[in-house]
Amino acid sequence: MKQDFDDFLQECRERVEQQLENSLAPANDLSLNAALRYTTLDQGKRIRPCLAYAAAHSLGAVNGDTDRIATALELIHCYSLIHDDLPAMDDDDLRRGRPTCHIAYDEATAILAGDGLQALAFEQLTRLTQVSATTALALVRELAQAAGAAGMVKGQAMDLYATDTRVDLPYLETMHAHKTGDLIVASISMGAQSSGCADSSTLNRLRSYGRAIGLAFQVKDDILDSEGNTALLGKQAGADQLHNKSTYTSLLGDEGAKKMLAQLHEQAISTLQQFDERADHLRNIADFIVSRDH
Repeated sequence: MKQDFDDFLQECRERVEQQLENSLAPANDLSLNAALRYTTLDQGKRIRPCLAYAAAHSLGAVNGDTDRIATALELIHCYSLIHDDLPAMDDDDLRRGRPTCHIAYDEATAILAGDGLQALAFEQLTRLTQVSATTALALVRELAQAAGAAGMVKGQAMDLYATDTRVDLPYLETMHAHKTGDLIVASISMGAQSSGCADSSTLNRLRSYGRAIGLAFQVKDDILDSEGNTALLGKQAGADQLHNKSTYTSLLGDEGAKKMLAQLHEQAISTLQQFDERADHLRNIADFIVSRDH
């Protein structure tokens, strides 16, 4: 079973990596193109694309539209990391074990690279060929809402406003439901819709799963930030404490955060009870999120 899941993750990563390669211009003498490739290629866990593929697999089959949706999701994620690391935001100098984009190039190039990746993400959704025009438009709307001022950007704003301020647990959960969770939920929902077999009831269950693992992902990040080390994480350990940010570990303690993580994992798995073995990849991703070491 584990080998099957490992093979699935590898296949997903290879598929989206090839799509990303094809979507980016060569790294010529323009530093912007080099920065785009530096930030996007051969890096990261590709959790969001893997979720899109797993959701499509749980209902039917992965197809070309799933590839394009997975690519769009990863491009949005990579753009968000570039901007998240900027001096005006989290001011990080290490990401995925390498200097962040604004350190490797410069701040202006990093901002433009993020802008370029965001636009390129939506371009991918103009190339959907197997879903209806109505579904394609709905997918564009879903990604825009998940990534925009009512979703991921809202969560990032809430994070900035909470710096040097001790917030309560409901605030923290709302912040991360947007900052991390909305794009994860969209990954699952959009991947499922690419299969052409997703009715509203099924989507609602999958979105509930996504909300649980989206929050679990952030709780695990906070635990790793508290207990991990920089070399393994690929980014600065203890950064949240350094920036005086409220986290699940600072509010609940390490053991309290681990208890919450276990509860979210159980909740995610329970939402998949009505799905057959084709949803095992989704179940395994939930396991992976709570057990990962970076």
